[in-house]
Amino acid sequence: MKLFIQTEICRMELIYQKGSLSPMVLGKVESNTREGACFKLSSLSSGSVHYQFLHKDREIVRHRRGRRVIVATGPAIEAPVIATEPLTKDDLIHYMVSGCKPKEKWRIGTEHEKFGFEFDTLRPINYKQISALLNGIAVRFDWDKIMEGDNIIGLKTGKQSISLEPGGQIELSGAPFKTLHQTYDEINSHLYQAKTVAEEMGIGFLGLGFQPKWRLQDIPQVPKVRYDILKNYFSKFGSLGIHSLLMTCSIQVNLDFSSEADMIKKMRASLALQPLATALFANSPFKQGFPNGYASFRSYLSGQIDKRRTGMLPFVFNDTFGFEQFVDYALDVPMVFVYRKNKYIACGGMSFRDFMAGKLPAIRGQVPTISDWENHLTTIFPEVRLKRYMEMRGADGGPLSMLCALPAFWVGLLYDEVSLHNVLDMIADWTAEDREYLRNQVPFTGLKTPFQGRLLQQVAEDVLKWAKDGLERRCLNESIFLDPLIEVVGTGVTPAEKLLDMYNNKWVNNIDHVFRECCY
Repeated sequence: MKLFIQTEICRMELIYQKGSLSPMVLGKVESNTREGACFKLSSLSSGSVHYQFLHKDREIVRHRRGRRVIVATGPAIEAPVIATEPLTKDDLIHYMVSGCKPKEKWRIGTEHEKFGFEFDTLRPINYKQISALLNGIAVRFDWDKIMEGDNIIGLKTGKQSISLEPGGQIELSGAPFKTLHQTYDEINSHLYQAKTVAEEMGIGFLGLGFQPKWRLQDIPQVPKVRYDILKNYFSKFGSLGIHSLLMTCSIQVNLDFSSEADMIKKMRASLALQPLATALFANSPFKQGFPNGYASFRSYLSGQIDKRRTGMLPFVFNDTFGFEQFVDYALDVPMVFVYRKNKYIACGGMSFRDFMAGKLPAIRGQVPTISDWENHLTTIFPEVRLKRYMEMRGADGGPLSMLCALPAFWVGLLYDEVSLHNVLDMIADWTAEDREYLRNQVPFTGLKTPFQGRLLQQVAEDVLKWAKDGLERRCLNESIFLDPLIEVVGTGVTPAEKLLDMYNNKWVNNIDHVFRECCY
């Protein structure tokens, strides 16, 4: 297969920038020079697929201050090419395989979400305030603006981005770093910049897993068409699905694998232990001003939005599991949207397999590109999500110390071969029922969950020791980032239980104090 993309490098005020082509099915990019303007992509063994350039992905406009505005319609990836022959399942498998990296290239990507609120009223900030905040950060700290029409919906600089979640939650998607110290520096820099602008506006940021005081109707609406489609889709599953979209915050870490065999081991270990991570980071015990009966209400809600796209993925523990089996799973998860010519189009629950057969009613006869596959994967929400890397998705939003503790926990376990095999040995006799029991029970009882004759806290003691040992074998002085978890496991008291104790005693049942206690 050969693909030639003619690129014009304009030295005018309006510069067109192509969206990047995934190194998946298209193979390896071989470029001459920046000015060479020609890229050749070699074919893969899965067959000959011919592409032609469709249209520009996004525009970048230079302003007098030298900053850029990236015009886009959100995080969806616009297909820069259109297939003249359909994708095959082999192409999708090759896409996943292309994520394999040698150990020396493994990186750590950390993401976290937070709620914005007004200091004076404690109410959630509205989109007008969010817009002013993002514009202020862009101007003062030299970020590029991401626009949807006339609305600012995010910022980008280098490999970092700031985006908006459906309920106005503000998310930092960090750059991939080699060490946890770099992650810590990045998070501190981001919080400094965000707070510098926000505090001048009378705005603070709250580190919790669920909105503690306000009702659904109080939550701001973010003007992103993608989110309108998501809300319409998930409303079919009841109000809990909408609460999950609009009123939760999480911490995530993205990690690499070296091969299919390495991916399988890491997927099994991280899925089995994801409920343990949920317990350690449980931090969403309030709803509408009162205790909600959960340690992690966010975790409970995340399993309610559509069970076909959430949960523990029991097939990962089958002997036949590999990249192909994950692709088969994702092919049959109902699609939410497709993205064409800067527009989101609802898919009515048709599957990606239907799309590959040209059967999507809204764009009948069209077949997907790899960009459509990438977009589809972003609408699947299991406890661990597989792309060309793995996303750990089990932790509630929390304070700065916990933002760094999550990547430390998983890096210590998954990036060290000894620790990883200790985990695999421990979970070898856990049944699908055991794993599902933990997933369902931990949101209620956290580390006090009974499991195999002992409390989950005792399981956590072993696992945390392995995580610490794994970090120390990296010889990068990173184990200090586990200190908050060592305290949690040592006392058996989760962040949620600490807050509940303060609510019942020091705060005299007044939830307003949580905005001071959990403010960054």
